[in-house]
Amino acid sequence: MTITFFSNFLLHHQTPFCEAMIRHIGDGFRFVATQPIPKERLEMGYDDLEDTPYAVNAYRDDASYAEAMRLGYESDVVIIGSAPEKFIEKRLAENKLTFRYSERLFKKLRWRFDPRAWRVRYNRDTRYRKKNLHMLCASAYTAPDCRFIFSYPNKTYKWGYFPKIEERPFDELRGLKSQDQTIRIIWVSRFIKLKHPEEVIRLAKQLKADNVDFRIEMLGVGELREEYERIVGDEGLSSQISFTGPFPPAEVLEHMQKSDIFLFTSDKNEGWGAVMNESMSSACAVVACREIGSVPFLITHGENGLIYDKRGSNSLYHNISRLIQEKDLRERLQQNAYDTIKNVWNADAATERLLHLIDCIQRGEEVPYTDGPCSRA
Repeated sequence: MTITFFSNFLLHHQTPFCEAMIRHIGDGFRFVATQPIPKERLEMGYDDLEDTPYAVNAYRDDASYAEAMRLGYESDVVIIGSAPEKFIEKRLAENKLTFRYSERLFKKLRWRFDPRAWRVRYNRDTRYRKKNLHMLCASAYTAPDCRFIFSYPNKTYKWGYFPKIEERPFDELRGLKSQDQTIRIIWVSRFIKLKHPEEVIRLAKQLKADNVDFRIEMLGVGELREEYERIVGDEGLSSQISFTGPFPPAEVLEHMQKSDIFLFTSDKNEGWGAVMNESMSSACAVVACREIGSVPFLITHGENGLIYDKRGSNSLYHNISRLIQEKDLRERLQQNAYDTIKNVWNADAATERLLHLIDCIQRGEEVPYTDGPCSRA
């Protein structure tokens, strides 16, 4: 079998899946990058992976572009994310098995009522509703968006990002957590509006007022970082909140492993949020906003994490306070979060399931999974 994955550029979040595909089908797998990795990503500590053996860099020269076009047509299966349609136009016309790979389609509500957006969505999605084109949903909100535009009927499947997971045993990770009374909370994001760093400041003020012994590490860069460093100083929170980073991905994991709680405050513009997988595999107890694309797929409230609903309400504070006060709950969520990634939401399991899903589609059989990757979304 030959399978080609098209996207804009290759990131470390995608390499575990690509490497799992190589282990399963060998040289039959290729990743096509259609543009160089942006400079801002490199400045954040990301590696330039364009020389990876299985990568075809369509932007590099005419021969690479021609090879990408050939793979788009001749491969048995194509998965296409953020890449131009020209690479799959011919295969769609001949009804070859193809998967789109997408976060939510309408991140802004107004797009649902914009005729130009509908025209784009019709040309990319709705007109192929009866074709051999399926959707791998990299957000819990992708499938509802697909139903809204009458596309991919009974052809939407749970998917996501599958970054490198922590290979250490859980007991070893638990030994890295707080051994004193200080609760260590970590927030890993860019300092931009959609990540809502102000929620962290608000939470810290409430916890300080309760005389809680805590430390919050805000790890990341971004246009708003200096502003929030100033706010933390002005609010007298410098002893409770520290600013670190950027770090390479491996060092980010090390910081997560030493933290008790992972705080995820993004809004609906966070398509997936691979830091969620990373924090869970690092045995953090997660508190996350329901609007984030990965949250309804990865988290069952009260079992392997806690979900808060209303931004600006006290829901976040109440969930964090519960974790701080209830050590048994915190440790149970840490264990279950770790198990969720180790056993289900990881690159190897997703690859095995995708290959089985492909076989089911080709045979006209029902997919057997009821939850996790490749179950119906």
